[in-house]
Amino acid sequence: MATVTIDRELCTGCGLCASVCPEAFEMADDNIAVVKGESCEGQDIKEVSSQCPVEAIKVA
Repeated sequence: MATVTIDRELCTGCGLCASVCPEAFEMADDNIAVVKGESCEGQDIKEVSSQCPVEAIKVA
């Protein structure tokens, strides 16, 4: 299973990850994304992470 992390210093809070894959990402109270799961139903988590406009999501 992949390990998903978000660099909170890079995240701009655009919310794209949470809208594309709510199973794996959510927006915290400070409007910065947080990881809540390691997979995305029906999508490749690496593909979802590649859509981050500031490359804040890492999948290892």
